Amino acid sequence: MELSKPLVTYNKYDDNKLKDIDVNKLEDENLRKVSDDFEAFFAQQLMDISLKSTNVAGEGAGSDIIKGMYTETLSQNTQGNLGISQLLYDFLSRNNK
Repeated sequence: MELSKPLVTYNKYDDNKLKDIDVNKLEDENLRKVSDDFEAFFAQQLMDISLKSTNVAGEGAGSDIIKGMYTETLSQNTQGNLGISQLLYDFLSRNNK
């Protein structure tokens, strides 16, 4: 069964946050939050792609929802631990000075 729209939507990453941020006036705490959120979003996208052809949540109705919940939870738990967040934070901090 091929669906034209995904069953699970992701609210963790809001690209409006990046549009509203003035990097020159950005506080350290907000910069860290945006960097961590981006890393979680990126990790979730990687997991979605890598698990697309697996049956980690079984087969049948609801398996896509369960797989989405699984990847979202994993990405939230890896947030800040992959190093992407730190790289992005360092880059934006350096350009903020």
